Amino acid sequence: MTAKIDTFNKYSDEYDKWFEVHPWVYKSELEAVRILLPQNGLGVEIGAGTGRFSIPFGIKVGVEPSIAMAEIARRRGMTIYDATAENLPFNDNEFDFALMVTTICFLEDPLQALKNIRRILRPSGKIIIGMLDKDSPIGKLYEAKKKDSKFFKNANFYSVKQVLEWLEKTGYNDIHIMQTIFHKPEEIIAIEQTKNGHGEGLFVIISAQKK
Repeated sequence: MTAKIDTFNKYSDEYDKWFEVHPWVYKSELEAVRILLPQNGLGVEIGAGTGRFSIPFGIKVGVEPSIAMAEIARRRGMTIYDATAENLPFNDNEFDFALMVTTICFLEDPLQALKNIRRILRPSGKIIIGMLDKDSPIGKLYEAKKKDSKFFKNANFYSVKQVLEWLEKTGYNDIHIMQTIFHKPEEIIAIEQTKNGHGEGLFVIISAQKK
């Protein structure tokens, strides 16, 4: 078991409660995802965690390697497979879209994961990535303090530029990018605006289509 998964097994309840302690951050992120998430079709969440980003959008299927996190998601009505993004237990061309929120920073091999997700997408299927942008002002704070965070000390934060390069290399196009979370989470007392592009907001949503 990797240190990353072990941490989420130990602190699954604490992770899940974070969204209740910071409701405006959570709502802001949901609104940003909603803008780029397909309205129809069969979806899957890669790294579903406790289901916080699947349940609001009616996504019923996910993969999650943390047993404790997966159990919470199952209690919320999801079908969760014990698997990683790099080795998905699905057929080729099975889903219309795949959602992956704050997962890419925990992957062992992001390139392999993006290739594998592309494999399970139907022609013109979409991947929607929610990520913490290393190059944003708040992202730089997260990077500087990540050794003090039980959840992020083993994370690898990436720039949007890096993720876009990976998407191009692994066979995606038709890129759309949105951003939100322009203040420290503890300072947010209302839904943050969502803007096009990246560079200012901590939380970035990238939509890309399978070529």
